Amino acid sequence: MHIEEEIRPKIDKMFSLKQKTMGSALGIEYLHISRNEMRAAMPVSENTIQPFGILHGGASVALAETLASIGAWLNLEDDSKSAVGLEINANHIRSVKLGEKVIGIAKPIHRGAQTQVWETRIETETGKLVALSRCTLAVINKKP
Repeated sequence: MHIEEEIRPKIDKMFSLKQKTMGSALGIEYLHISRNEMRAAMPVSENTIQPFGILHGGASVALAETLASIGAWLNLEDDSKSAVGLEINANHIRSVKLGEKVIGIAKPIHRGAQTQVWETRIETETGKLVALSRCTLAVINKKP
């Protein structure tokens, strides 16, 4: 996994929490973590398929929002703030069968003081487009 050095303390803190998350339940494996790009792999497994044996659209959306949320959080300079999903959409382009893996690549489109917008491309391991998602995140004050 590649992590930008300037954000390593923040990421180390996040991973040290060792809590179970949706990302861990789905088998998400981070490949690249930075303020400008988040990249992760997710297996098409019994945890991420729909009844017909192909990648569930909801799993794709969960991958996209996970990457966008962490990326947005990395862009917050004030520790009293948090970034939370406000809206997400996805276009599902291609199916992926059980036993394969998808790669999510999320990049910021807008990084404002009150909102951020991230776009995530989900691709096969050979680079074919599986889904395209856009996630709007609200920058909020953390609750005490």
